[in-house]
Amino acid sequence: MSEAKWYVVHTYSGYENKVKANIDKTIENRHLEEQILEVRVPMQDVVELKNGVQKAAQKKMFPGYVLIHMIMNDDTWYVVRNTRGVTGFVGPGSKPIPLTDAEMAPLGIRQENILVDFAEGDTVRVIAGAWAETVGVIQAMNVPKQSLTINVELFGRETPVEISFSEVKKL
Repeated sequence: MSEAKWYVVHTYSGYENKVKANIDKTIENRHLEEQILEVRVPMQDVVELKNGVQKAAQKKMFPGYVLIHMIMNDDTWYVVRNTRGVTGFVGPGSKPIPLTDAEMAPLGIRQENILVDFAEGDTVRVIAGAWAETVGVIQAMNVPKQSLTINVELFGRETPVEISFSEVKKL
């Protein structure tokens, strides 16, 4: 099995988030979680001055482009290429070229492997993010994506939530 790399996909301008949502939905429907690991629209924090008031906002780093961390094969190429809003992969002709580590470094996307001491069925406490101080049981682990799914109680019912490995601590 080949290694996952980052690829750049060209989209219609203004459709970046829609393309991301469409690809995420297709990954879920076709069970391609092991082949298409992450879809990202790179954002940057900027300070805008409107009506004399400074306001923090997020802007797209590369309007018209989406980054995809995936294992390139005929199936994944077909799924991404035929997503509504995608005009094609960046590269000569129809051959996508992956980004190098040097090209990925300034984007702030790091792939560090976190060693974990928990497994499915273990109880963990969320220590960071929106779900901080929440306790849940691990339902699924996605090692390539460095995330896990836990069930948390929300409005009196169990709800699955995806959390990064770095945001939890084993109880």
